[in-house]
Amino acid sequence: MQAHDIIKKPLLSEKNTQAQEVGRYSFLVDRKASKDEIAAAVHALYKVDVEQVNTQVRKGKMRRMRVGLIREADTKKATVRLKAGQVIELF
Repeated sequence: MQAHDIIKKPLLSEKNTQAQEVGRYSFLVDRKASKDEIAAAVHALYKVDVEQVNTQVRKGKMRRMRVGLIREADTKKATVRLKAGQVIELF
């Protein structure tokens, strides 16, 4: 897999923005990606050194549609901690 296939988009919320001050960044990633692949993709895309990767699989919600109940797809969230002094410029 290529780096753009693994990292789908950065997750921006109030909690994630506060975590960026400490060097933690959250991304929506491919469900099949391992922690090593995620660290390599962040290094390739943003040219930073990754110290730690934590992942979380979030179950999809049930939605009520006209055709009945539909379950959204599961998503995988990765939180990466960078080495001290390194920053990712998202904007």
